[in-house]
Amino acid sequence: MQYSFRLAELLGHVPDPKKRPGTVKSIVEYTGLDRHQVSALLKNEVKYIPLKALSRLCDYLVEHGYATADQLPGALFAVESENFWELLARRQRIEICCGIRRFEEDADGPQGAWLVASDSLLIGELLNGISSLGGTSKMNDSEPIPHPELLQQSLVWSPSEKDQAEVFRRSAEVYDAFTQFSSDRGLIGLGSVKSNPVVEHIVATTFGCEPYKEQSGVAAGKDRSCPFMLRYRDDDLKPESCMAGTQLSKIELPTTPGIMYEKEDGTWDVARWNENTEDAAMVFYIHREALGRLEMVVGGFSGRATRMLARTLGSRGEDFWPPVYSGHGVQVGAFILQFSFTTSKQKKHDVFLNEPASNVKIIPLHQNVIARRLEK
Repeated sequence: MQYSFRLAELLGHVPDPKKRPGTVKSIVEYTGLDRHQVSALLKNEVKYIPLKALSRLCDYLVEHGYATADQLPGALFAVESENFWELLARRQRIEICCGIRRFEEDADGPQGAWLVASDSLLIGELLNGISSLGGTSKMNDSEPIPHPELLQQSLVWSPSEKDQAEVFRRSAEVYDAFTQFSSDRGLIGLGSVKSNPVVEHIVATTFGCEPYKEQSGVAAGKDRSCPFMLRYRDDDLKPESCMAGTQLSKIELPTTPGIMYEKEDGTWDVARWNENTEDAAMVFYIHREALGRLEMVVGGFSGRATRMLARTLGSRGEDFWPPVYSGHGVQVGAFILQFSFTTSKQKKHDVFLNEPASNVKIIPLHQNVIARRLEK
């Protein structure tokens, strides 16, 4: 069993310097601890903490109203996850965010909007995995099964040719509301930037780039802030995005639709999409341990891939663990999925009843691909 140190969570301390004025200085002056030690404690980067230092931190938290004496020192520690589903189940709050699409162009408001059936299947698999630890909870009756205290769903408008300002406003509103909570929480963005703009916020925040701004002007693919890119199909709606487009860099113009990803040597490959035999999906998450904050993206390149991803999560959730990168108080999982189909695409009325199983290859991004972006 491993523990993380949750000082940052109790203080509501976030990585953005604009939102943490004087936190380290205040702790240093009260406790007498070294500034670098306090910074490391806030990032959950220390291997041990002397009892005297722990006592002074507890005094500080009580004195400033962050916790009561009977809650400490226990509130400073949390059990860390040991598998993919436990990572979700140990959050106090889980929010699943879905994109909704307005198919009736003349409809005013949400009554003309629809949740895509493939996303609904994926939601069901996520809820099943969280509640049952991927079907393994019945095998462990020696201790209480972790589960969130609150499960909620939020909805955002999917990108469309109309009302882009409203699409961006609503997604920013949902994401900002999530980041304001100080309790241990998780946000799951369902889908890709083609269907859910909250995904854009998760990726842009992780890699320190501007949301809704394409990066095709970089000199080479390795210079992109994000190590993966959705290469749109020619007939896709193409919302501007830091993680999607049709051009990898100034000189690289890939022609194959799918999910592109950077390899360790700086070159890029693609999990391909085509109409009949191939499709792609991704699972991405960042867990800021000290904050107790998990953000996750799960989605397919197409509806077919989303349904295949739901099946893969249900049967192979363990393949998305461990994270590909751990360091500086964060864990990052980044996995690209390539699906291969042996039979032709099903007729539209049979697709949910008799959809053929596929071969799936799960490709973890190399830790160095993440490290050279997070450790700048």
